[in-house]
Amino acid sequence: MLKFTDKIICGDCIELLGAVKEPFIDLVFADPPFNIGYAYDKYKDTVKSKKYIAWTKDWMGACANALKPGGSFYIAIGDDYAAHVRLLGEELGLAARNWIIWHYTFGQQTKTMFARAHTHILYFVKDKDNFTYNDHAVRVPSDRQLTYNDKRADPRGKMPDDVWNTYSRVCGTFFERQKWHPCQMPESLLTRIISVSSNAGELVLDPFIGSGTTAAAAIQLGRKYCGIDISDNYVDNTRTRLRNLKNEIRKKDGSSDIFNARETLEIKRLFVDMSIPVKEINASKKLLGLFAQQFGLRMNNDKAYDQKDIATELLEYSAWR
Repeated sequence: MLKFTDKIICGDCIELLGAVKEPFIDLVFADPPFNIGYAYDKYKDTVKSKKYIAWTKDWMGACANALKPGGSFYIAIGDDYAAHVRLLGEELGLAARNWIIWHYTFGQQTKTMFARAHTHILYFVKDKDNFTYNDHAVRVPSDRQLTYNDKRADPRGKMPDDVWNTYSRVCGTFFERQKWHPCQMPESLLTRIISVSSNAGELVLDPFIGSGTTAAAAIQLGRKYCGIDISDNYVDNTRTRLRNLKNEIRKKDGSSDIFNARETLEIKRLFVDMSIPVKEINASKKLLGLFAQQFGLRMNNDKAYDQKDIATELLEYSAWR
């Protein structure tokens, strides 16, 4: 649907998506309000539990209504309502594939209980026998490859676990933080989800676009996007963020750099996923070779990449570890 494609729309996702006559979305990622009192500008994040659960079922149903038969649906949610979301998905006819735990550093500190340092991500598909899953896009080198030199190791690497602990929560001082929004998902987490559960040119929906990260990740991965939010302020700021991002990508692709924007993103993604310091990778012929091999597999093309060029690109991220 053209009115949704590559658009950031101000409105209610239940009304907009519930009226859709024919499914058109390939992937949904939703990070709804958790009902824990965040200071959103157009939404009260403290409502009665029954009302919140009923609202959750309504927006999940609207998204499922717009999701194609082979589509995937990820929902980030806190402890209090994770089980409800799992059961609501079943009620709506969705098939659960994973209950992912995103464990992060910089958890919110507490005085009278253990500090929370995780978010649940529920992964559903509309048809358990028909869905996109690009395993090559998220595989990482295994310990058999990295440590044990085990000949039984799969040269393609291994699938990540369902506990994701390589992505820090985006705090207020972080470079990628959008200061105009109270909370934000890390871009690397979104690129993992979008890479594995959609293909280039397909449409990714975020019904609570907020800071715009889902759309930003989709653009960098060559996907189409649709973002919805009831806040005109968040919508306006997201549109500005995406315009600036598109300009940056055009400049990068038009430069004389060895790697284009898409390749640079993949090197960054793989570096974050492997969690090995740059100095250690570049000092080891074995590690650099494995990195280059995994990078080539993720790019899923026949292009030959020079390890020296990759080592040089990695130096851009040397301050991260």
